Amino acid sequence: MIELVKDADVWTVTMNRPDKANSLTQAMLAELAEIMEGARDARAVIITGRGHVFSAGADLEEARTGLAKSGIWERLSGAIADLPGLTIAAMNGTLAGGAMGMALACDLRIAVPSARFFYPVMKLGFLPQPSDPARMSALIGPARTKLILMGGQKIDAEEALAFGLIDRIVAPEELLDHARDLTVDTVAASPEIAHGIKGLCGTLA
Repeated sequence: MIELVKDADVWTVTMNRPDKANSLTQAMLAELAEIMEGARDARAVIITGRGHVFSAGADLEEARTGLAKSGIWERLSGAIADLPGLTIAAMNGTLAGGAMGMALACDLRIAVPSARFFYPVMKLGFLPQPSDPARMSALIGPARTKLILMGGQKIDAEEALAFGLIDRIVAPEELLDHARDLTVDTVAASPEIAHGIKGLCGTLA
């Protein structure tokens, strides 16, 4: 349910469970974490999904039996944040719940116009993953982070762009091509220069 395509220095990782809105099981999260931990030689990594939803978060059945509180979410987002290459979340649709951590840990976030963003963790009776509120606050500020996490608001793509939660809205048919275009200069530069610039730009939490 996780697909990995290595095109020279650019890795594309695709969640392929569209019949379940790309909701994530423990096994899928572990596979994603292993891929990200092994991607340190990739010059760029693109994360996307099949179908019309990027990810609905945790698989509901597994969430009820402990997945919502598992440390695997932090392991995954931490592995993405630690990558020296350029990381891009190419969101083919709505992003919800704990899956937000993957996108927040990326360097860039692009999304289709129909995407929605929400994180109903408080409503479900859980705390968010520890790094998610800090990374979100670094992007959009504490008040807007509380709007999503405590106010329970669903944010559409236009509002997410205005907030700074995403960086660009892209037509669905152009999403992956645009993500690949964003990697071109990084791949062409020397690794030392590209990694140096990423370091100078700072990291999120």
